[in-house]
Amino acid sequence: MDIVSYLPSLQAGLNFVAAGLIVAAYLFIRRQNIHAHKVCMVAALVVSSLFLTSYLYYHNQVGYAPFRGEGLVRPLYFTILFTHVLLAIVIVPMILVTVGAAVMNKVQLHQRLTRWTLPLWLYVSVTGVLIYLFGFHLYPP
Repeated sequence: MDIVSYLPSLQAGLNFVAAGLIVAAYLFIRRQNIHAHKVCMVAALVVSSLFLTSYLYYHNQVGYAPFRGEGLVRPLYFTILFTHVLLAIVIVPMILVTVGAAVMNKVQLHQRLTRWTLPLWLYVSVTGVLIYLFGFHLYPP
């Protein structure tokens, strides 16, 4: 059994779960359920870390996979991919700083940072699923 061939589906699932956990954490904090918010955020961190680990392993094993779509979908795909990759690079330190503020109980700083971190992390998670759908189902390699 070759685990590498299953990793793209696993990664899409992890991104989907991370997005759901981020939304749930947001809804919990809006209802002032701090404990549930923390649980969801820790779970989102774990799931996103698993994603990143499997993503790096997959691309170390497989390398570059060309996108097979043609026509108008091609610039759409590469626009989504470009913004996804750029924001994925940016979001990692943002998440670490935002979590650090929460751990140090700097609530006001944490709240200011989450106004940027939450939507960007959510965008990266959702577009990760879209990239998978485009690259492995709509236009398979």
